[in-house]
Amino acid sequence: MIESLSAFYSANLGISAVIIRLAAAAVFGLIIGLDREYRNVPAGLRTHMLVSLAAATFAILAFEIVESAKAEGVTNPDPVRIIEAVTAGVAFLAAGTIIRGNHGIQGLTTGAAMWLAGAVGLACGIGAFFVAVVATGFGMAILTLIRWVEHAADLKSNRSDANP
Repeated sequence: MIESLSAFYSANLGISAVIIRLAAAAVFGLIIGLDREYRNVPAGLRTHMLVSLAAATFAILAFEIVESAKAEGVTNPDPVRIIEAVTAGVAFLAAGTIIRGNHGIQGLTTGAAMWLAGAVGLACGIGAFFVAVVATGFGMAILTLIRWVEHAADLKSNRSDANP
């Protein structure tokens, strides 16, 4: 099956590497999005998966652009511009999740989680799976364990306020 796809893809990374990197980005984006979905916020599973997948796609394209440029004789192609574009695009999406209302600012954590999904996607796109795993692990720890700590602190402050 993979060999039959080679007619559509002639890059240096190879078809299986591209498939693995994109699948990893989608899975890690799903893991990050689970917390947001569980909390029923606007940017949930699909959003985080798509952000991560898109970032990985841009990272892979950066490799392809560099290789194509080298083949055409360009000596110093700059893939960092692709990464800058991804971070700007994800930041734009993440900023859209932030709402300022009567009850303060909401959506900052979702915006940050989307930004993390973008970074994890870029890591998968360049094949830095260890970085993606560690970043996803830390991200999930922050989204879940730190929430428990925050709730415990709120309970203590509420008890002390109620019982001066």
